[in-house]
Amino acid sequence: MRRRSGRRPGKPDTRGAILEAARETFAERGYDGSSIRHIATSAGVDPALVHHYFGSKEDLFLEVVKPPIEPGAVMDEIFAEGIEAVPENVVRAFLGTCEGPVSGPAFLGLLRGAVAHEWQALLLREFFTTQIARRVVRRLGAVVDPAELPLRASLVSSQLFGLAMVRYVLRIPPLAGASEEVVVAAVAPNIRRYMIGDLSPEERKAD
Repeated sequence: MRRRSGRRPGKPDTRGAILEAARETFAERGYDGSSIRHIATSAGVDPALVHHYFGSKEDLFLEVVKPPIEPGAVMDEIFAEGIEAVPENVVRAFLGTCEGPVSGPAFLGLLRGAVAHEWQALLLREFFTTQIARRVVRRLGAVVDPAELPLRASLVSSQLFGLAMVRYVLRIPPLAGASEEVVVAAVAPNIRRYMIGDLSPEERKAD
């Protein structure tokens, strides 16, 4: 049997039990509300064994979700041209993921699974919110109020997941066949507002 480099061999059922416990915990409690200790307790193992097999909580979460992209690399791509280009780069990176020969089928498989199964929807939501949208907004630093980060992250998620459903799953024309430039030009302004724009409702002016 081939062994993973840098890890001692262990019982397959132990690793599987940890993954199952992590899947249930992340789906029920979300990423922020989950802990290695709680996952270990649910799996009936010591927390040190969870770290041994999977490393950090983030590593374990990514192993559960198995996303088609590496979040850190995507962040570098999005911020490569400075903050002003971030909204457009977010849309381009998202389209690239959805249309990639490997990442595309993998991501759309996750999306379809999320539509069919609640636990998959919860995991996909947590992945996109904590690993992508929240990272993007946090990198904006002092540009936005930290208290607004959860709302901004969820708004970005709503825009991009809606785009994916209409363009790639439901394939509603003409958006389904629109060019990348058309989609970026149409969607990026919304992403810009959600990330760094004013979210306060406008006060009605008295007549």
